[in-house]
Formats: sequence, C-alpha cells, structure tokens
Amino acid sequence: MTADSFETLLVETRGPVALIALNRPDKLNAISPAMVPELHRALDAAEADDDIRAVVLHGTGRAFSSGFDLQDEEDWSDAAAVRKALTNDFNMIMRFWDCPKPTVAAVHGYCLGGALELALACDMTVASESCRLGAPEAKFGSGIVALLLPWMTGPKLAKELLLTGNDRLTARRAYEMGLINEIVPDGEHLEAALKLARRVAVADRTSVTLTKVAINRSLDTMGLRQALAQALELDVLIESGETPESRQFNDILKNEGVKAALAWREARFGDS
Repeated sequence: MTADSFETLLVETRGPVALIALNRPDKLNAISPAMVPELHRALDAAEADDDIRAVVLHGTGRAFSSGFDLQDEEDWSDAAAVRKALTNDFNMIMRFWDCPKPTVAAVHGYCLGGALELALACDMTVASESCRLGAPEAKFGSGIVALLLPWMTGPKLAKELLLTGNDRLTARRAYEMGLINEIVPDGEHLEAALKLARRVAVADRTSVTLTKVAINRSLDTMGLRQALAQALELDVLIESGETPESRQFNDILKNEGVKAALAWREARFGDS
C-alpha cells in the first residue's frame, strides 16, 4: 500500500495490515464531508494492494469519533439533495462492510452516531473499557444512515438504544448487546485490534475472503440490503421534513448551541 496525502486521515501500513486513522482530533474526529471521499480513497488503496490482508480503522486523540459533524451539515429542505448526501454517507459506511479484506474497528473515548454505524460495519470491533458508545440521533431529530444495529442486537435492544437516543452506552453493555468483540484496558485498543487483524492476516486468504462473502450473503438473503435501503429512505424523510418541534429545536441549536437545545428538549416534560 503506497503512502498518499490526506487532510482528514492518517494512513500507514504495519506488515500485512493497513491502518486508517480518523484524524480530526480537535473535532473529536467528527466525520466531515471531506472525510467521506478520503475514506473511499484509503480503502481503494488497501484493496488494490496485494500485500494488505486486513484493515484496522481507529481514531487519533481523545476519541474514535463523535459521528457526523453537525457544524458541516446544511439546512436541507430539498429531499433530493438530502438523499444524495445521505447516500454518500451510507455508501462510505458500507464500504467497510463490503471490503474484500477483513476490517477491524478500534474504538476509544466516544463512538457515537455515524461513528457507531461505521464501527458496526467493520467485521470486528475492539473497544477500550472507558469507551462510551451510542446513537443520539433521536435527540437531534435525525435518523440513522445505515441501520445495521437491529441485525446485530435484535429489535428490542435496537429500539432501546435508538428510540431513547442513548449516547452513554458502556463498553460492557455494548459487549453484552453483541456490538463489540473485545473490551481491553484503556490505551490498548489499537494494539488489540492489530493483534486481531494479524490473526486474520495469517489465515488462508481465499478462505477468509469467501467466508466473509458467505456471511454477508446470508444476511442479504434474509433481506438486509432491502431493509437498509428502506431505512435510508425514511432517514431522508426525517432529515428533509420539518415540524413545529424540529423547527424550535433547530432555532435553539442555531442561536444558542447544542447544550441549550438538548436542555430545552429534556425540560419539556419536567421530571418525567
């Protein structure tokens, strides 16, 4: 895998493993519009390099990622424009699911929203024990771009997480829900992910590649792709629609910031 220049990523090779680091540490590695094509480009390079047999995705600084960057979002009113933007995000997430080389996510700090979807799209996920995961989209009046969660947890747990907008899920709880493979002490998440990737790398390449295809196809046969496409269309409706509630929330968000908007939402029903 040849070195390349990226503005939002750090890409390196360690033996048969390609490392892709989300590199916006001052923004908690929030996924910006510029990061989306760079992730495609990094995966293109890893997939084209015969010496690479696995990919590890991680984040620099204090967190894996806080999710899609709200400050970079536009005020969408055109459903076609919303659909195009969300489809770009969806395709980027699913690149890790479809990558012919196994993908491992190493998460720490925060792994929220779109970043959680990205970690779920990887074949395996390692988390530091203090990591907090979650999907706060419902608190912001947003939807889920790649609705992989119910396929991993079942509907009850998926609804518990998504309908409450829980963004403080512990690594232990995420492990119990089947969202991560391993919990490691803080600071050891990347090395643990590399160790897992190297174990994959030494296995037979054809067996690994085709077994991943077989697993993914079994889920496709059960309707995964069709369900994801339908969920994405519903996300378009969520993001492009406007209600009195969403209008008031967005006004507070724009004028007073995230904390004030969330405080308004929490305060509407008092102690309940």
